[in-house]
Amino acid sequence: MNYILLIASVLLGSLLVFILKPNQKIVRLLLAFSGAYLLSVTILHLLPEVYTITADKKSVGIFILIGIILQSVLESFSKGAEHGHIHIHSDGTKFPTLLFVSLCLHAFSEGLPIHNADDNLLWAIVVHKIPIAIVLTSFLLQTNYSKKIVFSFLFFFGLMSPLGVLIGDKIPFFTDYQTEITALIIGVFLHISTIILFESTENHKFNLQKFMAILLGVLLTVFTL
Repeated sequence: MNYILLIASVLLGSLLVFILKPNQKIVRLLLAFSGAYLLSVTILHLLPEVYTITADKKSVGIFILIGIILQSVLESFSKGAEHGHIHIHSDGTKFPTLLFVSLCLHAFSEGLPIHNADDNLLWAIVVHKIPIAIVLTSFLLQTNYSKKIVFSFLFFFGLMSPLGVLIGDKIPFFTDYQTEITALIIGVFLHISTIILFESTENHKFNLQKFMAILLGVLLTVFTL
C-alpha cells in the first residue's frame, strides 16, 4: 500500500497539470499546506520517536544537522525543485542531469524511514509530493524535451520513494543504522518544510489563505496523534 500511495501522489500531481492546469496561487497554497503538514509530522512524531529509542542524544542532533547541510547541498543542484520552486530556465537543448539526480536522491531518502514510522509520515510525504509533481511537470512541459523524456523522468522520480521504502526495510545496513538514518532525514525534512513556508510568502506580507492552509496542516497532524 505504501508503494502505491507514493507512486499515485506523483501521478496525481502530473495529471492535475494536464487536466486542471492549476495556477500559481493554488500551487502556493498546496505547498504551504504540505510544508506545514510535513513540519508538524517531523516535530510531533519523528523527533520524539528518534530521541526516545536512543540514549545518545548528541549523536541524534549531529545527524539532524548533517541532514540539513546535506539537503542544502542537494538544492544547489536541484535549484529548489524539492520545495516547489525550480529556479532555472532551460531551452531544452540539454537535459538537467544534476536536477534529475538530486531530485531522485531526495525522493529516495524520503522513503527510507517510512517502514519504521506510523502512517502520518507516509501521508505527509504523499501530500508533499503532489505540489512538487505539479511544479516539476509544469516545468518539463514548458521545455523542448520530448514527451518521452518528460514521462520517463516522472516515471523514475515516482519510483524513487518506493525504492527507498523497500531498501530501508530489507537492506541490513539501513535497518542496523535506522536511528541515525531517521535523524538524517529529519534534518532534510526540517530544511525543506521551513523553506516551503518561507518561500510561499510574497514580500513577507500576511496572507490569510496561506495562514489557513498552514493552520490546517498543523491541526491535521495534531488531531491524528
